Amino acid sequence: MEMSATRVIPAPLEKVWQGLNDPDTLKECIPGCESFTRETDTKWVAVVAAKVGPVSARFTGAIELTDVAPPTSYTMNFKGQGGAAGFANGEARVALSPAPGNQTSLAYTAKAQVGGKLAQIGSRLIDGVAAKLADDFFERFAARYGTPEPAPAAGHPPEPHFPRWLIVAAIVGLVATGWMLR
Repeated sequence: MEMSATRVIPAPLEKVWQGLNDPDTLKECIPGCESFTRETDTKWVAVVAAKVGPVSARFTGAIELTDVAPPTSYTMNFKGQGGAAGFANGEARVALSPAPGNQTSLAYTAKAQVGGKLAQIGSRLIDGVAAKLADDFFERFAARYGTPEPAPAAGHPPEPHFPRWLIVAAIVGLVATGWMLR
């Protein structure tokens, strides 16, 4: 599974970077997140309860950040296990850049492999759940910063897209990850 998208966050780049590195913020914004713990500056562990079609489970995932370039980019490697529900492994490259109106553009490209019962469900159902959970995450995250500032008269901010890699990561306990910038 491969995905890429861009999302505009209604806050300055530095503030978004800090928010996406705060375990309490991530736990609050990730749907079904029971815990989100920083083990070191580059290693995190998440526990997420999720349901995808007929499969419900508590997923535990390990996240390791590499190629960290504060406050603009990193690569996130994740491995998650949901018991009999299955597993997911993957990598996401995330980049932040200033957007009009003192906002931040977050772009990502992700690759993930899922196995077990999750793989048997099929990509259409997983993609649908991923889109819904991503929408919920961004709604919660953006709400922490208030409403976006108006765009300059010369143009409009890019249309938001919902990052499905975040949800796949969540489904395998690494959601956070989707948006766990370091």
